[in-house]
Amino acid sequence: MAKTIRLKAADGHELDAYLAEPVAKPLGVVVVVQEIFGLTAHITRVADQYAAEGYLAIAPAMFDRIRERIVLEYGEVQKGIEYMQQLKWPNTLADVQAAIDAHDAGGVAITGFCWGGTVTHVAASELEVTCAVAYYGGAIARMLDKRPRVPIMYHFGDQDGSIPLADIEKIKIAYPDAVVHVYTGAGHGFSCEDRQSFSPPDARLAFARSLAFIREQLA
Repeated sequence: MAKTIRLKAADGHELDAYLAEPVAKPLGVVVVVQEIFGLTAHITRVADQYAAEGYLAIAPAMFDRIRERIVLEYGEVQKGIEYMQQLKWPNTLADVQAAIDAHDAGGVAITGFCWGGTVTHVAASELEVTCAVAYYGGAIARMLDKRPRVPIMYHFGDQDGSIPLADIEKIKIAYPDAVVHVYTGAGHGFSCEDRQSFSPPDARLAFARSLAFIREQLA
């Protein structure tokens, strides 16, 4: 069952979130953090995937800090960047925390895509979660001062024009305990069905790896 719910952050800000619930008692919680394009169909499908696997999945509408119901086309990259740049880290983390606090259903995993991948990296360093899975976060290599405090998995494509292989190597060196997967021939956004860069085999493999990792950590 899926529905839109309302969250309230610690500073009083209210935001929407997409909630996908499993049919049985949840095995835990998965917080899904959006790309720079808003709470898109891709992000809600990811939440649905985790709910189908037994998790309570919640995707907060992070751009509600700017204006409610912002959803962009994938060609509107510059507009998405401009929205992202209007956000401040304390507020962003407060909105993620609101999603974490929304339901008490066991351990909490956080996963995110693109900008959400970077948010996942930071949240794993600063918030109380059980584990984290970051997909192609472009700013991670510029935030190596962050120290994830929980098991973390990273997914990257080796043809991602926004994340050079040299940056991926920096991440591997900075976080030797992290699980880092690099997909040959995959570009940025390879896990999103609605992007030209979508790579079905890589998306399936990345989800299978993420699910196994989350299952192990939330068991």
